[in-house]
Amino acid sequence: MKQFCGVFLGGVAVFRIRGTKRKENMSVDVDMKALLESGAHFGHKTSRWHPKMAPYIHSRRQGAHIINLEKTVDALDEALPKITEIAKSGKKILFVGTKKQLKEVVKTAAEEVKMPYVTNRWVGGTLTNVETVNKQIKKVKDLERKMESGELEKRYSKLEVQRYQEEIDTLNERYGGIKEMSEQPAAIFVTDAQVDANAIKEANALKIPVYAITDTNIDPTNIDFAIPANDDSVKAVTLILDYVKEAIKAGTKNSDAKKA
Repeated sequence: MKQFCGVFLGGVAVFRIRGTKRKENMSVDVDMKALLESGAHFGHKTSRWHPKMAPYIHSRRQGAHIINLEKTVDALDEALPKITEIAKSGKKILFVGTKKQLKEVVKTAAEEVKMPYVTNRWVGGTLTNVETVNKQIKKVKDLERKMESGELEKRYSKLEVQRYQEEIDTLNERYGGIKEMSEQPAAIFVTDAQVDANAIKEANALKIPVYAITDTNIDPTNIDFAIPANDDSVKAVTLILDYVKEAIKAGTKNSDAKKA
């Protein structure tokens, strides 16, 4: 299969055809042209770059770095089959994306493939302090059960019931996306490695594999599978999440087929 790789340099579009040899275990076909059109190649200003991202940078243009999309495709080609295998095993991948413009995109993607997610704020200890987190999840589930059954309405005044509802809403903002995560995730997928650096630190402490989109200002050292791309472009992040969803669906499909 051949793909287009292109960047605009000095106002001139430079394209080259790249012959790609697909691996037999590839569950998702990554489209380099689609990545280009999504703006995945636009990095930060050269003054904000991290030197360890140098291997992923193609060139500079108007004071900003251009990401080498060949490296992006290679990274996805390596990461996606592993994500498929995780899904095939029945384990969970925790989606993390608390950047304001990405919250809904991450939440929608995670819910579509029935994976846990954190999109509001990373609560310290989400992975490393399981006992405390589980207590909070148990609390919100118990309050929800009592609210739905009418138990709270029978025992308390309208004002008190409203306060309980506010507590439920607050707890769901913090833990709603992980309420059904009954065990430690097999991996985490982070859409902005700088904004959600604490999630990566906790995963590293527990030796949980980290998959993350890494813009040119990121230190990829503590990321197991760095996917070089623009983490500010909603379109680029959505496209990459689409690939991740496809990989997960391929795995769950195979898992369901085996069970049948």
